[in-house]
Formats: sequence, structure tokens, C-alpha cells
Amino acid sequence: MVLTGSNYEALKTGNSAPNFSLPATDGKTYSLEDFKRAKALLVVFMCNHCPYVIPKIAELKRITADYKDKGLVVVGINPNEDKNYPEDSFENMQRIVEKENINFVYLRDESQEVAKAYGAVCTPDPFLFDENFKLVFHSRIDDTHGDEPANRHELYKAIGEFLEKEDITLEEQPSTGCSIKWLY
Repeated sequence: MVLTGSNYEALKTGNSAPNFSLPATDGKTYSLEDFKRAKALLVVFMCNHCPYVIPKIAELKRITADYKDKGLVVVGINPNEDKNYPEDSFENMQRIVEKENINFVYLRDESQEVAKAYGAVCTPDPFLFDENFKLVFHSRIDDTHGDEPANRHELYKAIGEFLEKEDITLEEQPSTGCSIKWLY
């Protein structure tokens, strides 16, 4: 396990979200067009086995539940290769959605092209976009790693500010987690 921080070079604030067409655990295939009615779109690169993702699932579910009616759509994307990390297979994604009662769309980026287009390097790695799919915030979920309780729910607060005022006062902090498990 290599601890890696967010990359701010590939996708900068104001840049458009790269499009995708990816299969979801619900049996559908999604692209950005499917979220065009969202006031905000949170894309989180994540996986099933990362010890930095697992404790954040509850917070992602809370964000989804609390902000869904205010126009937020949350999308998780798993780019990890599953030959060496079988716990990140599509079948195991479906199992974790059921086991954890995940309430957001969970997509599989088997080719890893989407993760590369976004500049995602770690799990979790969250990107918040506005209604025009322009990047407005790329920061960590909260101020802790592992199982420690969070002192500041930064992403939750940033989304709330954005949905209410279309402005975010929080400073971006790099997300830190396991490196994406690349095919090469």
C-alpha cells in the first residue's frame, strides 16, 4: 500500500469534467449526460478494499442523503485493476453496494482511462463539479485517515456552501489514500 496525495495538474478549477461511459453496479451504463439535471456532481474515485476509503463510505452516504434533494448527485468510480486486487472486481463492487447499502451510483472504470483523464491518483479522490460540469472543488473528504473520527467534515461543508451560495470558502486540501492500482 502506497500512500499518495491528489494531483492538481491534470484537472484544474474551472476545467470541464471529462466525459465517460461506464457500467454501474445497478446494471446501467452512465455518462455525464445522465447527470445533466444535477446542480452539483461529486465524482469520487474509490475502491472496495482501500483502508482509507472504507471508513469514508458512511460519510459519502450521508453527503448523498443530505444533499440529494438539494441537487447533488454522487458518483463513485472504481478504477483499480482486479487481477492482483480481486476484492475490487465488479462482482465485489455489487456485493459492497448491497452490504453497505450504498445510496450513490458506483461505476467501474476497468480501462482506467477515466481515472487518467481526471488525474485521479489515490483512493479516495473527490472532485466536485457545478451544473455545467466545471470543477469547483478538489479536496479531501475530511481531516482524518483510517478509522479516526473526523474533526472537520470539509467536503460536506464545501458542498453545503456551494449548493446554498455557489461559493466555497474552504481551502482545498489534498486527499490522501492508497495509490490507484494501475494495470501497468
